[in-house]
Amino acid sequence: MQEHCSKMKSCIPAKEKEEEEVNQEVPQNVIPSFQNRLSISASHPSIVKQIQGETAPISWQPNFVPRRVTQPAPPPTLPTSKLSEEQNWQASVNSACERNAVLFNNSLMADVYFLVGEEGNQKRIPSHKYVLGAGSSVFCAMLYGGLAEQVKVMEIAIPDVEPTAFLNLLRYLYCDEIITEADTVLATLYAAKKYIVPQLAKACVRFLETSLSAKNACVLLSQGRLFEELELMQRCWEVIDAQAEESLKSDGFVDIDKRTLETILSRETLNTKEICVFNAVRRWAKAECVRQGLETTGYYQRQVLGSCLNLVRFPAMSLEEFANGPAQSNVLTLQECHDLFLYFTAHHYPKALSFCKLSRKGLSQFHVHRFQSSAYRSNQWRYRGRCDSIQFSVDRRIFVAGFGLYGSSNAASEYKVKMELKRNGLTEGHSVTSFLSDGSSNTFPVLFESPVQVEPDTFYTASVVLDGQELSYFGQEGVAEIQCGKVIFQFQCSAESTNGTGVQGGQIPEIIFYC
Repeated sequence: MQEHCSKMKSCIPAKEKEEEEVNQEVPQNVIPSFQNRLSISASHPSIVKQIQGETAPISWQPNFVPRRVTQPAPPPTLPTSKLSEEQNWQASVNSACERNAVLFNNSLMADVYFLVGEEGNQKRIPSHKYVLGAGSSVFCAMLYGGLAEQVKVMEIAIPDVEPTAFLNLLRYLYCDEIITEADTVLATLYAAKKYIVPQLAKACVRFLETSLSAKNACVLLSQGRLFEELELMQRCWEVIDAQAEESLKSDGFVDIDKRTLETILSRETLNTKEICVFNAVRRWAKAECVRQGLETTGYYQRQVLGSCLNLVRFPAMSLEEFANGPAQSNVLTLQECHDLFLYFTAHHYPKALSFCKLSRKGLSQFHVHRFQSSAYRSNQWRYRGRCDSIQFSVDRRIFVAGFGLYGSSNAASEYKVKMELKRNGLTEGHSVTSFLSDGSSNTFPVLFESPVQVEPDTFYTASVVLDGQELSYFGQEGVAEIQCGKVIFQFQCSAESTNGTGVQGGQIPEIIFYC
């Protein structure tokens, strides 16, 4: 299975020895009741509380138990065809499933053979008509219908199915076992669709949905259209919209069919710059020229693109982007380049541009705010290279764009930020940047270079290290569970937090996301 997490060196320092000053914690009397926690909305405004003097340290441990998923016990191992070599093997199996498992891919009592695969790469696979006819209406018609050959042992060629995928299909029909692997799942889905075995097809689709990422979303969208899997297509659109730049730059993008390319280019919610769209279109056009045996010149790129080129919104680019890219690509005609340059620079330009002038709308951002109020004190919140960290989980897939952070409680000040998002110790997103705060209690968005895909029912660790001279605001009256839109967030303390941040108070007041 294609790995989703890229191993990256953490930009968050390990827990160090305590320095001379440590941030104080929020008093216990600010912990909200269960009813109050449930009533808070994600858009609740922060209430600035100016607090004088010292407060006693408290614990920020969460007062809830996270959801746990009980893993089902693995099924018992079924016998294999090797058992049939033993005398009286039938007496050693206890069920029809075990007896069928012995006959799987076994020439014993076989009455039909399949020549599977393209010529030169064929595999002869034995089978049994009654098992196939009982498991698939297509096999039933093929083997027992009016057009079936009346021979003792049949031999049927199946050139359009891969041998491994066909064996996966037979394994399900014989043994009720489903094997899904990244290299063969699409071929297995094709076989399951061809022979109308819906449970195997559903298992393949579930596997594809769980392994979905920006690297394969465009290819899976193309396959989803082919197989008419609407739910898989919707999942693909979620990834392509939120992680459009990564999806368009993926290796698989050049392999999609033209109809899928057209639907992607027509998408209003692509969350990327138009120059990235154009660069992806050129990559696809070059690959299509190679597939058709054409030269990869601008002229032939335009020919294979056809009407798809008109879906690129050149007027939504900046003048510099257009001049350094499309204008020199030889894909556009001289007249089109002339008209577009006039659009960018002149008061009067041709009104009949053949390209849409409006930028894509992209996706709406959601902000989940986990504190009921914010505060500042004369001796906190300070940083000195320590890590503020919190863990969270969600009940449905989202794409984290970044975090909202508190800034200076004194005056305008700049902070340098190292932030990352980790799953099971592996860094899935990180950024090293800075932001300028204005002295207010507002939160300030700090974004990753590309949104990070977050799967449901798994705890992720959000961490930041801030470097700034000024003391900052901090959150208090935090909640352990909150709903934002259709997404339910749960928070728990992180062992990586060395600067005092926890569930009830501290930094990282907001998670910014798409869903």
